[in-house]
Amino acid sequence: MNQKNFEYLKEQVKFAGFGESLHQQLQENMHKQLPEFALQHQARFGGDQISSWLHFKKSASSELYFFNSYLASLKNQDQTQKINHLFSTNHPGSFTLKEAFNLLQGRAVEKQLVNGDGKRYRAWLQMDFKQTELNGNFKIRQFHTSYGYDLEKSLAKLSLRELAEPDSKSRLLDSLRKGNRQQVTLIDGPKQHKLFVEASPQFKAIIVYDQNAVRQQIQQVTQKQSQQISNQTTVMHAQQSVLNTDKDRQQGLSIG
Repeated sequence: MNQKNFEYLKEQVKFAGFGESLHQQLQENMHKQLPEFALQHQARFGGDQISSWLHFKKSASSELYFFNSYLASLKNQDQTQKINHLFSTNHPGSFTLKEAFNLLQGRAVEKQLVNGDGKRYRAWLQMDFKQTELNGNFKIRQFHTSYGYDLEKSLAKLSLRELAEPDSKSRLLDSLRKGNRQQVTLIDGPKQHKLFVEASPQFKAIIVYDQNAVRQQIQQVTQKQSQQISNQTTVMHAQQSVLNTDKDRQQGLSIG
């Protein structure tokens, strides 16, 4: 076994999002000098489970192994069937496990890619679950810079506490570019609302969800909160009215 090759693959697996739990199995399989092998990995994000098979193949002309791809299978907690996609790991712009999870959830991920001329460019990538490639993979749509989606400008339309400070703003932007659904705080005058947001390059927008993962319009959130406060105020007034009536009655009895 080539030790340097093993150390390189360990780091590649780790930074692809699979941690360090597979290192021993990786070493054992490399010692066997098999022409190719696969390692299984499981992870949970919230209530959803994603299983992966990491594929390693030995060079035909040396003892070096290559981590070429992994097959990711996602089963949401409310689904009965898994959805699968084979992710390549040997090209610029390859996806980490968490990014793969976000793509399989239907969200978009922004990556730096390389075109046929070797020039780098950035694009948002999102799976099209209605179309598949010959190998069974879902087709991936690209939304280039020329498409006109500006994440920062879209976020600026929302009055978010996280946008008030450079570091928290930067963390929020980075998280959304990785395809995460991120919790934020919406400022509505003296009130604050905890929400979740995700990037939507296809519609050049930000999608907003409440704490129960129900999609919302900002107007709905603020109106709902205002109605709750109004209802609470009405109840408080009614309770106070009952207390005042009882107090007046007691005073009348004392005077009599």
